Amino acid sequence: MLIAGNWKMNGDPSSLEEFGRMIARAPEAAAKGVDLVVCPPAVLIAKCADRATVSMIAVGGQDCHPDPSGAHTGDISAEMLAACGARYVIVGHSERRTDHGETDALVAKKAEAAQRGGLVAIVCVGETEAERDAGDALAVVKRQIEGSLPATLDPAGLVLAYEPVWAIGTGKTPSIDDIAEMHAHIRALLESRFPAVPVLILYGGSVKPGNAAEILAVDNVDGALVGGASLKADDFLGIALAAPNHG
Repeated sequence: MLIAGNWKMNGDPSSLEEFGRMIARAPEAAAKGVDLVVCPPAVLIAKCADRATVSMIAVGGQDCHPDPSGAHTGDISAEMLAACGARYVIVGHSERRTDHGETDALVAKKAEAAQRGGLVAIVCVGETEAERDAGDALAVVKRQIEGSLPATLDPAGLVLAYEPVWAIGTGKTPSIDDIAEMHAHIRALLESRFPAVPVLILYGGSVKPGNAAEILAVDNVDGALVGGASLKADDFLGIALAAPNHG
């Protein structure tokens, strides 16, 4: 079970105190067999990684450029993230796809770059509310998975995160049956592609301590990608401790 926190464009040096509280409570999650990852803004990655060196919590980036270096003002490579102590990187988040026009093909290049840099790629997929209302959710996610995973990808360095776009930060969540249907669909797609290596599938979209236990108990849900609730240690650990015991 993996619980990953995406701080998005939130946090400053004072946030290190909250991260320290997460580190202090990480053994509680580990006792249940739950791994923790926090993806802070790029300016905090090195400081968080330095604090987490001997703890039961990993640090990740929120994005990476496909190239290892070059004239790409404002971008960060997977190799740079790794050098700062990151072990994971989120690619293809819907906010990147929407705000920056990222395509499946670009996400695939970023996932490939993550592997090249020695990072685990958390590849995000998910439908809009209009696509779900039109009955296209399964087809959309299938297309995104097929287009966002490069042919060379090692499944050992992959986590797949399903985040319905309409549920991110809105307080809305799909029904438990909808989550189960989508995760079973994703599991079948991944098993057909990677029959020998199980890939973790996370659910994301308004996950909170109050709904985490029900969501994390669904078949084929191997954890959560958490947004706003990952900014506070009590909320983040509350979600992790709501997971079924895998210890």
